[in-house]
Amino acid sequence: MSSTVSHAARTFEVRHLQLARALFAALAAIMITFSPDHSAEVGLAVFSGWAIATGFVELLAAWLVYRPGARALPLLLGVLTVVAGMVGGLPGIRTVALFFVLVIVWAFATGIAELVGGIRGRGVTEDARDQILLGAFALALGVGLLLVNPAYSLEYFIKEAGESYTLTGITIGVGLFGAYAAFVAVFLGIAGFSPRRAITADTEEPASADSAGEPA
Repeated sequence: MSSTVSHAARTFEVRHLQLARALFAALAAIMITFSPDHSAEVGLAVFSGWAIATGFVELLAAWLVYRPGARALPLLLGVLTVVAGMVGGLPGIRTVALFFVLVIVWAFATGIAELVGGIRGRGVTEDARDQILLGAFALALGVGLLLVNPAYSLEYFIKEAGESYTLTGITIGVGLFGAYAAFVAVFLGIAGFSPRRAITADTEEPASADSAGEPA
């Protein structure tokens, strides 16, 4: 009975965490998509704001959403993401090299953590499958950035516009992060509005709440 009461009294659920992350990811994707400047300064500024906001949401969710035995993963993700955001927020060191190193390290660190946490949480937490996919998305971002040469530069001319443009490695890198943010926003937005599974984030045994009130 105590598990049922605890779940009924809980104000915030996994869906609220997913929707909050989707919102911040959507804002980051929109800022990058509609910005004509895909420099390291802009890319790191957007990454920094998104990471700090998302990290704090994860840290709050560790206490407001998850049961005590399931708080390690959101705490780890929150700390890693906030630290990455704070490093990217230092304006004096916003270089092309920092963008690639910082985002790649963050992507692999959080991707592995979320992927492993999701695999271990299968059958225990309702968002385990989502965590597995989000971890894979982050790892894909890291791999994609590793394949980009930061020093790459290609000049091309568009006849219709009558102007020459330059495609650089940082432009591709910032664009990849924007694509990642857009994908996460759509995925978590759908997950947040989808019907909940029977397993809840604050109980290890999903059947215990249903059977607690039944007579022996």
